Amino acid sequence: MQQFWISALILVLLTAAALLAAIIAALQHLAHGRPVAVVASRLVARRKPGLMALRLAHNLMALAALATTFWQARAWPGVDFALLSFAAGMTLALIGRIIPSGVGAAVPEATLSRLGYFGLVAAILFAPLAAVMQMLKLAALRSFGLTFDLSEQHDALRDDIAGAIALGHSGGAMQKEDRDRLLGALDLSDRAVEEIMRHRRQIEMINVDDAPGDIVSQMLASPHSRLPVYRDETENILGVIHTKDLLRELDRLLRGESPEGLESLDILKVAKKPYFIPNTTSLDEQMREFLKRRTHFALVVDEYGALQGLITLEDILEEIVGDITDEFDVVSRDSGLKPGANGEYLVEGAMTIRDLNRATDWQLPDAEANTIAGLVIHEAQMIPAEGQVFHFHGFRIEIAQRRENRITKLKLRRVV
Repeated sequence: MQQFWISALILVLLTAAALLAAIIAALQHLAHGRPVAVVASRLVARRKPGLMALRLAHNLMALAALATTFWQARAWPGVDFALLSFAAGMTLALIGRIIPSGVGAAVPEATLSRLGYFGLVAAILFAPLAAVMQMLKLAALRSFGLTFDLSEQHDALRDDIAGAIALGHSGGAMQKEDRDRLLGALDLSDRAVEEIMRHRRQIEMINVDDAPGDIVSQMLASPHSRLPVYRDETENILGVIHTKDLLRELDRLLRGESPEGLESLDILKVAKKPYFIPNTTSLDEQMREFLKRRTHFALVVDEYGALQGLITLEDILEEIVGDITDEFDVVSRDSGLKPGANGEYLVEGAMTIRDLNRATDWQLPDAEANTIAGLVIHEAQMIPAEGQVFHFHGFRIEIAQRRENRITKLKLRRVV
C-alpha cells in the first residue's frame, strides 16, 4: 500500500511540474494586452514576479519527483541506479518540461484560460520564497562587484504595467481603444522606425528641374504639406519643401516690392535641409528627437545610406492613438476592416501586421515581416500568384490581387 501512495505522489509531482511548465511558456509567449479569462488576467498582471515564483515552483516539483523516485527505488532489488537516473531524467525532461512547454507556447491564451487559477495559486504560494531567492541573487552579484541590470528592472516594471492594463480590460474596466493606446505607448521603445515608415515607393517627391508652374501645381494637389526635393534620381535628396515656405516665396515673387514673376522661382532657395535617420532608430528615441529638433519629418536610410522611406511625428503618434485623418487625407470608402458573410476580411497587402492585430485582436507574428504581404511572402518563400490560398498560423489567406511583384489585396479568415 505504501508503494501505491508513493507512486501516486510521484505522479502528482510530475503532473504539477508539467502544468507549471505549460503556464510559464504561455506567459512568455502571450502578447501584451491579449484578452484572457479574468483569473488568468490576474496572473498576467504579475507576469514578471510571477514567472520567477513559477520557475521556482517548477524546479522544486521536478526535484521532489526525482528525489521521491530514488527514495522508492531503494526497495527495488537489483536496481541499476545509473540506468534509473538516465530514464528518470529523460522522462522528467520530456513529460515535465519539453512537451508541456511546447503546448503552452503554441496556445498561450487557451493554456492560461484553463490553468490560470492553478498558476495564480502557485505564484502566490511561492512568491515569498522567490523574493528571498532574488535577494540572495542580488547579494551574490554585489559580493563579486557586479551591479544589477537596470534594464531588467525597466522591463519588469513595463511588464507589470502591461499586465495591469490587460487585467483592467479583461475585467471590463477598460475599453479596447484605451488598452490599445496605453500598450502602444509602452511598445514605442521596442519598435524601430522601419516598421512603420512610408516606403520609398510610396513617397511623393518634387523634381527640382521641373517647371516652376508644375512644382506649384504638384504642391497644391498633394495631400501632404512637406515634400522631398530631388535632382536626377530619387536617391539624390537635396531638401524638403514646406507648403508655407513655398507660399511665402510666391508672395514675394508675385506681390513683392519688385515682382520677379513665377518663372524666377528657385525651389532650392526655400527648401530646408533634409534630416536623415537610420532605419534601426527606436520610435521612442525618434519621437524625442522630433520634439527636440522641433521638426516633424525625417528621411530613413539603411546602413549603406540608401533611402528606405520617410517617417513623420504623426506616424509615431498614430501608433498610440490610431489613425489620424484630416480634411486633406485621402481615405477610401472601404478602408475600414469589415468582415464578410463568412468572417473573411479583405485587407491591403501594405497594411501592417500590427495594425491588423490591433483592429481584430488577432495575434499574427510580426517578427519576420512588417506587412501582411511580407508575412505571406516570408512563409511561402515565394511571390504567390493571384488566387493562391495558404494556411498560416491558423488563418486561411487568399491572394486576391497582385500587381507586378506586389501583393496588393488579400482575403484573411481565421480557421481555428
